[in-house]
Amino acid sequence: MAREQAEFWYRFAAAILRPLLMVLTKRDWRGAEHIPREGGVIVCPNHISYFDPLSFAHFVHDRGRTIRFLAKEVLFRIPVVGRIIAGAGQIPVYRGSRDAALAFRDAVAAIRRGECVAIYPEGTVTRDPDRWPMVGKTGAARVALATGAPLIPIAQWGPQEVLAPYSKRLRLFPRKTMHVVAGPPVDLSEFADRDVTPELLRAATEKIMAAIGALLAEIREEQPPAVRFDMRTQSLPETGNPNKPKPKRDSGERRPA
Repeated sequence: MAREQAEFWYRFAAAILRPLLMVLTKRDWRGAEHIPREGGVIVCPNHISYFDPLSFAHFVHDRGRTIRFLAKEVLFRIPVVGRIIAGAGQIPVYRGSRDAALAFRDAVAAIRRGECVAIYPEGTVTRDPDRWPMVGKTGAARVALATGAPLIPIAQWGPQEVLAPYSKRLRLFPRKTMHVVAGPPVDLSEFADRDVTPELLRAATEKIMAAIGALLAEIREEQPPAVRFDMRTQSLPETGNPNKPKPKRDSGERRPA
């Protein structure tokens, strides 16, 4: 019954959003044939805007797959929207808590049930100044190696023109083109049947990010940077707007009454 309820809420959301996206956006879609029509699969897109989950889900939905996102837990607490997200069977990610491993467990279980799971390997909207994919987190590689499921790299470009990163202003007109390109599965066979070490996961993740970057370079007709942007070396927060001024700390001094 839980799965039937998830399908109901997913199709309810799709019935509302898909017609809007058909009217409000144009589409340049390529490579959807690389996403298998059935069976467990991981789809890994780059992240350039808070709008891109909609255009990306549109692309995967029209391939005939019900998509399960790994989404940050805070989204599940938004009134109405959170109810739909939870009802549609999306997978909450509890960042920086003891429950963080639950997302990995739930993603693996969904894939073993034959579902299509979407994982943003960067973990957040890219902080690269030119919006190229950053150094990725290892979650997608871990799930792929644990399940043996195909991992499909996907690049997208255009959603940032509708909603710039960390902006609240939608720019729907004139209509923007959503470029989405899927590539063949990333070959992770060299990492299979080996001890899963941090070094192995980082190498597998870099292969995933390289595949996504190559697809984005094809869309943009530009050369990606030789060195991938790394938040850890830039002392940037992993979540939230990196351009937002940090609140000043209280020095402890009291103003005279």
